[in-house]
Amino acid sequence: MARKAIDDQELVVVNEAFDKLHQLIKPKLRGDDETLLRKAYNIALKGHWTQRRKSGEPYILHPIEVARICFQEIGLGPTAVISAILHDVVEDTPFELEDIEENFTPKITLIVNGLTKLDGLYNVESPQAENFKKVVSTLTQDVRVVLIKMADRIHNLRTIDVMPRHKQLKIAAETSYIYAPLAHRLGLYQIKTEFQDIIMKINEPDKYQEIAQKLESTEGERQAYIAEFLQPLRIKLEELGLTYRVLGRPKAIYSIYNKIKKKGVSFEEIYDLFAVRIILDVDLSKEKTSCWNVYSIITDFYKPIPERLKDWVTTPKGNGYESLHTTVVGPNGRYVEVQIRTERMDDIAERGFAAHWKYKEIENINNNKSNSNVYDRWLDSIRDMLDSNHSDALEFITDFKTNLFNEEIYVFTPNGDMRILPKGATALDFAFDIHSDVGYRATAIKVNNKLVPMGFKLSNGDQLHVTTQKNQKPNENWLKMVVTGKARSKIRSAMKEERRKQGEVGKEALMRKLKNMKVDFEENIDMLVKHFGFTNRPDIYFAFANETLKISELKAFTVDKGKLVLIPVEEGEQAPSSTETAKKKPQKKEKTSNANIFINGEPADDYKYELAKCCKPVQGDDIFAYTTANSIMKIHRTVCKNATHLMANFGYRVMKAEWKNNTASNFAVDLLITGIDSGVGVIQAITNEISNELNLNIRSFSIEGKEGYFEGKISMFVLNKNQLNVAVRAIEKLEGVQSVIRIEK
Repeated sequence: MARKAIDDQELVVVNEAFDKLHQLIKPKLRGDDETLLRKAYNIALKGHWTQRRKSGEPYILHPIEVARICFQEIGLGPTAVISAILHDVVEDTPFELEDIEENFTPKITLIVNGLTKLDGLYNVESPQAENFKKVVSTLTQDVRVVLIKMADRIHNLRTIDVMPRHKQLKIAAETSYIYAPLAHRLGLYQIKTEFQDIIMKINEPDKYQEIAQKLESTEGERQAYIAEFLQPLRIKLEELGLTYRVLGRPKAIYSIYNKIKKKGVSFEEIYDLFAVRIILDVDLSKEKTSCWNVYSIITDFYKPIPERLKDWVTTPKGNGYESLHTTVVGPNGRYVEVQIRTERMDDIAERGFAAHWKYKEIENINNNKSNSNVYDRWLDSIRDMLDSNHSDALEFITDFKTNLFNEEIYVFTPNGDMRILPKGATALDFAFDIHSDVGYRATAIKVNNKLVPMGFKLSNGDQLHVTTQKNQKPNENWLKMVVTGKARSKIRSAMKEERRKQGEVGKEALMRKLKNMKVDFEENIDMLVKHFGFTNRPDIYFAFANETLKISELKAFTVDKGKLVLIPVEEGEQAPSSTETAKKKPQKKEKTSNANIFINGEPADDYKYELAKCCKPVQGDDIFAYTTANSIMKIHRTVCKNATHLMANFGYRVMKAEWKNNTASNFAVDLLITGIDSGVGVIQAITNEISNELNLNIRSFSIEGKEGYFEGKISMFVLNKNQLNVAVRAIEKLEGVQSVIRIEK
């Protein structure tokens, strides 16, 4: 962090920023809040006095802005604001956690500790995962730690332009991997949307700018259309005597791009580029009725699309989201998405978990669960996961991510209690969702009174009954039958316990053998673990128990002064044990790529590197280098499907990579071409364009026509990304071709 003390002019700016924050939060301050707020500011100012951000501005402006975001955008109170001001003090300044404990409340100390990164993580597989786990662990103690972390991350992303590109990519990957899904699960819609848009702006800047410009150029037309759409509705809404407001906003850029990719259509072909939101100001008792009355008015004027009706008023989402969504055919045949909700629902929809506390005591009418129950049940599942034994933080984060699902289903117990599970969840997931013991002992499961396999995928409205037996135990196959983090972590935990019990038998056999050899167990066991290629004692005990490693292999050792020593091997003899041989397979010589690449600014001649097969980079693609376990540098595209996982969890293995200006290499790329099957000349037109007009070599080509539609897959060689883009545009212009998409493996 750059070192330069704050000068007098900068101090004026810093004090002004704090004064603005103070004025915002002043109406909410109670008791000692005022004193603690100023004390936090003074400590943070002193601690960060000589520190600067990459932009050159005083670092203290960052925690002040994070505190403002916490209050103004997320809706947190004074305790969170004070903690946000202090969030980097322990990690980045001479102040210790004891100083926070001495000057502030236990709650503030707990939050600041949760926000402080762990030290000494150089010997773990993934330092990022360890820190993710620490943050996630605080969810069950005080959710404000995670919410402040969200504010910290959004401010870092808003100011990320000054960072080097390779660091931007890593931060974007971390955000995509854990923070965006977590923001969704906590109901922070605006934060999640901004996360996704900035991630796209970093990863695919050209596509981001293209969509942003098109949205800007069509804004006037959009506003005029929304006014036309609302005109006949306003009279009827006022006749009902409702107080309401209307928002018409375009979909997020990332959301639009996602639709373009998934549906293979152009920007102009997306029918629901914007949503109209009608927000009602009504009493709690009238919320549901009022929302449906407004729906009735809208459908009196415009034809609804039945399958697009989403009733999250009667059954809120798992993250507490409540709203009534419908898509109707508006003027000129255009589809319009309409969201109907109340002010309370809108507050929860925008601020999620933070807003939920304001309404914690409010029960939804018609005996629905309160939002507090929605969140409390989710937090209970996180507690269950934290209680399970995970071999490492990476395993925990992988399980945790499955709890951050976007789509969900609603299923029921035999008594009619509703359970919310991720889309794709199985009957066995349901058993573990009810209770860990029900999952462990499940022997048979009925769905809608019909016996089904444990891996049966559930649908909305299914009712389940689980039969259990005392002697039932999970096995490794069960991991293939579940998708939820809770089920996976509990099955793994049970298997580890069973493995430990079996290992005790192997341990006893080994102890007897070493006793017979008259050597001390503790003095020799760790040497044996290392010699036979295991990482810990339980693994070698288990190997002896199931006889993948035999006690007889200890014959290779002799005893010298109470310690086991490997017997020297005569020349020409083979010494390694079967276990060693199995674990140390000879490395196959990897073929080095012909691509001309710089790694960390230096020519890659000294590296053993190759292009990743998962994304097939071509000259001109945005790329990065990843060091594999066998020290091969894999070159991936930044938009590769594996990039987010690699950069988020193994950032220390990721290196900056870029292409040299010139290369004579050919790169294989795969394209998916779809269009209208005219029955004649499609193949000829495409191959002629590629081979004759563009002079490119085709490696393979397959095409299939069905009911007036064709889909072709073509693999060809190009010199660089520019040549690829020229080819894509040329094929798109051919008669009958609807879309050309680069295939991501």
